[in-house]
Amino acid sequence: MSDLTTIFGCNVFNDAAMRARLPKDTYFALKHAIAGNRRLSEAVAMVVANAMKDWAIEKGATHYTHWFQPMNGITAEKHDAFLSPLPDGRIIQEFSGKELIRGESDASSFPSGGLRATFEARGYTTWDPSSYAFVKDGTLYIPTAFCSYSGDVLDKKTPLLRSMEALNTQALRVLHALGHTTVRRVVPNVGPEQECFLVDQKRYQKRRDLILTGRTLFGAKPSKGQEIGGHYYGNLKERIADYMKELDEELWKLGVPAKTKHNEAAPAQHELAQVYTSCNLATDQNQLTMEMMKRIAGHHGLVCLLHEKPFEGVNGSGKHNNWSMTTDDGVNLLDPGDTPQEKAQFLLFMAAVIKAVDEYADLLLASVCKAGNDCRLGGHEAPPAIISIFVGQEMEELLDAVEKGTPIREADSSNLESGVRILPNLKRDNSDRNRTSPFAFTGNKFEFRMVGSSASIASPNIILNTIVAEELMQFADVLEKAEDKTQAMEQLTRETISAHRRILYMGNNYSEEWRQEAARRGLCSVKSAAEAIPFMIAPKNADLFFRHRVFNAIELHSRYE
Repeated sequence: MSDLTTIFGCNVFNDAAMRARLPKDTYFALKHAIAGNRRLSEAVAMVVANAMKDWAIEKGATHYTHWFQPMNGITAEKHDAFLSPLPDGRIIQEFSGKELIRGESDASSFPSGGLRATFEARGYTTWDPSSYAFVKDGTLYIPTAFCSYSGDVLDKKTPLLRSMEALNTQALRVLHALGHTTVRRVVPNVGPEQECFLVDQKRYQKRRDLILTGRTLFGAKPSKGQEIGGHYYGNLKERIADYMKELDEELWKLGVPAKTKHNEAAPAQHELAQVYTSCNLATDQNQLTMEMMKRIAGHHGLVCLLHEKPFEGVNGSGKHNNWSMTTDDGVNLLDPGDTPQEKAQFLLFMAAVIKAVDEYADLLLASVCKAGNDCRLGGHEAPPAIISIFVGQEMEELLDAVEKGTPIREADSSNLESGVRILPNLKRDNSDRNRTSPFAFTGNKFEFRMVGSSASIASPNIILNTIVAEELMQFADVLEKAEDKTQAMEQLTRETISAHRRILYMGNNYSEEWRQEAARRGLCSVKSAAEAIPFMIAPKNADLFFRHRVFNAIELHSRYE
């Protein structure tokens, strides 16, 4: 393997490649467009397209494709050659700014929810400059949004970008009201953890149920399951290690920051996690990760199963969605900070998330419920389909103190004594982990653990971004009118925590006692995806999407009615 610093991103037209190949004025115009400050002109796009084409040809590309994410949850692509015939029978390789910015696709065969008639085939793709283009298999891949001839959205990327913009707008209002006027952008960041099963290809071919459905429908449980946890974090078998090595290398070349790999709890189950990045980029990269996992498995005589519950009697596969908000000057708004001012601001944003999850738990459930995930949720590997938040003992005590107006106890910074002289003492974290919780605060981010392994992470992040934007909008309305911003911030935090304590739960989410307690509290729960989908078009939720311009009425009802 080549040096990691050399191969990482080598097939990506990233910031370093753009800075090296674009004229300075073009580069900065493109950066402003990516930051959301202005639209990209066709003249600038022409220069970018030519540089992108030359770079891609040097990487062995002969074609380009507008790579998009239709509503079926997977990706789509149509490949066109960099080819333009000359009168003398020769050809030249061309790629215009118009071709970069806009493509045309036959959209009639993609899901539209009845939004358009079958004979209305024209659809458009448009370049998303905030997600880097890359070369794969001799083709330049250009991340794009996808819409119909009427302009209605037919993909997952566009509402995701809209939700990110909604969150940015409202978070900036709050921060500017608090005096942080130099902040220009707030970006939701995501780090997905992808689980899967790897099974022998020859054995897979003998199982028609696996081939047709992705899961076993008959047969007996294995004689050895996960009773003693021997597979979890166990030694990687040689074939699996070789597979993981190739997977890492191919993902690194595509700029995917694959960070962690290990055996999961169930036999033949494994996980790959990537480093935090912007919500949009993380979504694109997770789609690439799933594609490469399945493709590379075949190189090693394996089949990658992304079904949420391929085998009874052992854990199913999920995808933990780690989510936070970061300003353009590097401040994580879900980091408690060190100063009283930082802690007060953190508590305000923490309260906004708590309020959002309580008021829109039905939307969070709808974003992850699907037939495959119905088989997994509520088992010993996944939280039940009841939304609650785990914040940890220290954070719960802090929220109690804020609500009651009592002094805040200093965090316990004690060390853990190993009892062995040669081993260093370990600093204790500020909270334990509750693996049964569907939505857990883990120190500086929230971990949404209900997402299914085969799902696009676009849907849950559209919901997370939008519902938090709604609460921040309400906070901003109060703060902008308040004369004493500090007092208003403290009052907002205290009242919000008091009103939404019911969503916090520190215990065992698997227990029957919790199911009864959740029902007593009036928390939202479902038994199947069929129950959850109508939540998306409930009047309260539809108004939310319209208010923040994430969906219009046609787009929303075509998806979920």
